[in-house]
Amino acid sequence: MSITTEFLRRPLMTGAVAASSRRLAHAMTEGIGIERARLVVELGPGTGVFTDAILARLAPEARLVAVELNPVLAAQLSAARHDERLTVVRGSAAELPAAVSGPVDAVVSGLPWTVMSRERRGHILDAVSGVLAPGGRFTTFAYLHAAWTPPARDFTAELAYRFDRLERSPVVWPNLPPAFVHRATRRP
Repeated sequence: MSITTEFLRRPLMTGAVAASSRRLAHAMTEGIGIERARLVVELGPGTGVFTDAILARLAPEARLVAVELNPVLAAQLSAARHDERLTVVRGSAAELPAAVSGPVDAVVSGLPWTVMSRERRGHILDAVSGVLAPGGRFTTFAYLHAAWTPPARDFTAELAYRFDRLERSPVVWPNLPPAFVHRATRRP
């Protein structure tokens, strides 16, 4: 089952037409402290491109909780990854506090923010803020071609409002479509 097939079946749930590139996965996971983290959460892991990048950086004793709404993608991810550090939770990112115990050091998100209602985005960002440890990092990406749209500008403003520091990476050109990464930090 491919991400393209799931997009065609459930475009508002899946959000991406093609799987993210390894280059974008690298940009999403660098500089956010995964190597020192005890608990990392991934929202919307899809086919697991970011999951693999997180696991490659994650310490042997750390944990990764991947929250996936799409039942097909959640089952596929769980069946394909045999790593004791990974727990796949089938559910909504808005229910994140119920999926984790303890403060989260980093949240990596592949969610389709710009196709969500403002209310739903707010609930999910509140859930992320509620579990993120002081000094914790949140990272997500946006497609370059859509960065000027009102939903994308609203989302960037929401990040700037909720987090103490917000950075934007250079464009990751070898991704379909090209994208950039938002990195946000909660006050220590």
